[in-house]
Amino acid sequence: MKHMFMVILACAGVMLVQNGVAAQSKTAVKKGSAKASWEPLFDGKTLSGWEAFDKGRWRMTAEGVLVGEGPMGHLFSPKAYKNVQFKAEAKLNHSGNSGMYFRAKKGPGWPVGYEAQVENTSPDPQKTGSLYNFSKVTEQLIQDDTWWTQEITAIGNRIIIKVNGKVVVDFTDAKNTHTEGHLAFQQHNDGSVVMFRNAQVRELPDDEKASWKIVDKGNSGGSKKK
Repeated sequence: MKHMFMVILACAGVMLVQNGVAAQSKTAVKKGSAKASWEPLFDGKTLSGWEAFDKGRWRMTAEGVLVGEGPMGHLFSPKAYKNVQFKAEAKLNHSGNSGMYFRAKKGPGWPVGYEAQVENTSPDPQKTGSLYNFSKVTEQLIQDDTWWTQEITAIGNRIIIKVNGKVVVDFTDAKNTHTEGHLAFQQHNDGSVVMFRNAQVRELPDDEKASWKIVDKGNSGGSKKK
């Protein structure tokens, strides 16, 4: 009887260990998949968690569209990112000017960080798709008052910007100027009205090779240049 009791205890121990391993495995998978999936940046109703430091006015419409107008201002994400993909549909009025920042520092004034330009017919020669002051797109790609999609991939010191699915910038920053920071939307000046919808982020692993595997699998950008 004692022998039988010990056997039962041993079997129960094995089952507990197996269940524990299974639980850990599920947790690991969940954590890994979170970094590999696109997530909405807004709840579609509010600007909860987002911060603005200047006089630019930001609001969320009933249809879930983020609108920026008024004087210069930037709306910063709650979370900071290192390796990341960031995309949104954008719409800009005539002579409007805006941007999608990443790896940016929170605070008033013009952010320190990378900016993917959102600008079609203002006097600024750096047009939509430019990696501002790093890699310039001088051709107007988008008409005023038109929705388009802009997607950014930032892994290590390599940055890819796509406009309506087409790569317009593939830049390697030898100085690795900005390594981590917040996402931000820009309202550039009075008279400019910018709209964003379906804003999403995909946080990628710190390991660059692992990040490129995820990106290549999703056909966004590519690692063949490296």
